[in-house]
Amino acid sequence: MNHDVVTVSVKGVMPTANGCAIFLGEETKTFVIYVDHSVGNAIQMTLDGVKKDRPLTHDLIGNIMLGLDTRLDHVVVNDAHEGTYYARIILRMENELGKKIVEIDARPSDSIVLALQQKRPLFVSRAVFDAAEDMTEILERVRRQQAEEPGEDET
Repeated sequence: MNHDVVTVSVKGVMPTANGCAIFLGEETKTFVIYVDHSVGNAIQMTLDGVKKDRPLTHDLIGNIMLGLDTRLDHVVVNDAHEGTYYARIILRMENELGKKIVEIDARPSDSIVLALQQKRPLFVSRAVFDAAEDMTEILERVRRQQAEEPGEDET
């Protein structure tokens, strides 16, 4: 991978009034992508290793790729306009006919779920990463507040 991207991980998933805030980042910076509740839940379930009775949409996509002998190589959040982020899923296909790399436009939220499920790298373009507002302090503040809240059995 070249130097025009930053390797990131999911640092937190927080519910909001309209969906979920997905905190992505590395050691020095964290930024937020807002997603709908269903994909936020899928990301959290994947992070928690929750086993589902039946395949959800992202599981289905992974199963289709497996059936087609296609592997998710990596995901790149490659662009942002007016608070909307864009991503590319990079697939690697190898069979008796040869090798092929396919790049697919996708929502970052779906891309994140697939990368997490298949334990593949998640990148953000350097330009997008540098332009994003640093939300590290907000994530730390929310985590401190959650740690200070009494548990259900303590109230």
